[in-house]
Amino acid sequence: MRIDDCLARMMAIPGAQRVTLVDCASGLAVASAGRDDRVDRHEDAAGATDVVRSVLGTAALSATPDGDDVEEIIVCGAGGYHLLALTGPDLDGHLFVHLVIDREKGNLALARLRMQGLVREMAVR
Repeated sequence: MRIDDCLARMMAIPGAQRVTLVDCASGLAVASAGRDDRVDRHEDAAGATDVVRSVLGTAALSATPDGDDVEEIIVCGAGGYHLLALTGPDLDGHLFVHLVIDREKGNLALARLRMQGLVREMAVR
């Protein structure tokens, strides 16, 4: 499956507003889809990378010394949710997905399940 096809499937998740595929090593957006009116995709990628690196670098948030047990990070805001789905345990040079879900139109549990499946498909390719 092509990246654009996968991002389109993620945007079909109810309440999805924006999805960004991010290179964790550089903090740059590889691809994105959806709304860009609130924040540029590269700003989105840089900010999300900071969150991922912070979580993985915090021993208290990990069950292992390397922090490789974290699969996803959820940030809850007043207007929606940010799902950060990691594609593998070693993010140096790997990708993660940042999906923004509208709180009123979306369903966090459904979004998580669909994202997990789509991220697994991406990681296999």
